[in-house]
Amino acid sequence: MSVGWTEIIIFVIVVLIIFGGSKKLPELARSVGKSLREFKKAVKDVKEDVIVDVDDEMNDIDKPTEKVPDNDKSDENV
Repeated sequence: MSVGWTEIIIFVIVVLIIFGGSKKLPELARSVGKSLREFKKAVKDVKEDVIVDVDDEMNDIDKPTEKVPDNDKSDENV
């Protein structure tokens, strides 16, 4: 017999109502919602930072490089 996420959530809600009281449940739901919003915002910010960094690196790769003088002196010593 497998227990799914739905059953676990219902069980947790019932336990919270029984032991935590119904007055504290809305406060708990608000704090969970606020935490989820902050987490989603942080994930979004990190994704944007990574995209900007990757774009900067790609722009650096596309820049032409300076011509490096040929230092091969094997022809001179022959």
